[in-house]
Amino acid sequence: MGSDECCPSQQGSQTRLDTAMKLSVVLFFAGFFGALATGFLLLSFGTDYWLLASETCSPEDLRTVGPGKVPLEQGDMVVTQKNEDTAMFHHEGFFWRCSFGGRIEEDTMLKFWFTNQPPSKVCMHSYLFPFPVSEKTHNGTAYDSAIIYRGFWSIFVLVGVVAVVTAGFIIICAAPFASHRLYKAGGGLFITAGMFFLAVIVMLVIWVQVLDTLNQYVEQQRTLQCSSFQLSVQYGLSFMFAPVGVFFSLLAGLLFMLIGRSLRLQYQ
Repeated sequence: MGSDECCPSQQGSQTRLDTAMKLSVVLFFAGFFGALATGFLLLSFGTDYWLLASETCSPEDLRTVGPGKVPLEQGDMVVTQKNEDTAMFHHEGFFWRCSFGGRIEEDTMLKFWFTNQPPSKVCMHSYLFPFPVSEKTHNGTAYDSAIIYRGFWSIFVLVGVVAVVTAGFIIICAAPFASHRLYKAGGGLFITAGMFFLAVIVMLVIWVQVLDTLNQYVEQQRTLQCSSFQLSVQYGLSFMFAPVGVFFSLLAGLLFMLIGRSLRLQYQ
């Protein structure tokens, strides 16, 4: 009888031990995915390579500027080399928009590596000035619309960064299995960060692929400066980091929500 009476207690202890081990494994993977999400999203936020662009123009087609971007006046003569193949390169992120000159190569992506940047690169703040819109080259309505669009894009980036960093601190405070509410809160913030960065990605794709801003810029440059003006736009490393961070952020958020739910059921 004594051994039969202790069996339910032993079984209950074994069940709780198995549950704790399973939760520990899930917590390890959730924490690992959360760390990856935080790292990729912070890299995406802190590096200014969301959008890459290169501008090319044949020297003989330049209408208003000479070598070194010096404005030309009537009667000026400019001698250029026909085989000179140069371009202006641009890259932009949350903090900075930078441009520099260089020669066109087969793989232009190499121009944008951190260790391959010329010292003559010029950078300016880009918080509210999306490439390539400027007040001088667009009417007031288009410029105001670009400011609003870029403003929402910047706000979504900041909210996503704050959410993922706060989620990390909350999860640290929740360990080990201290409160199911903290795990749920951390998981919810990871999911929130992933959703906001997903919106950031979609907004940038819409800006480049759907809206007519870049086409207007190209047409204006062809009219004012160079009839053979060409603009090549591509996504940079910062943009590539964001979807990876979104995936791990959503996955970590779901796992932390699952842990919180399991803890709540276990201690009810």
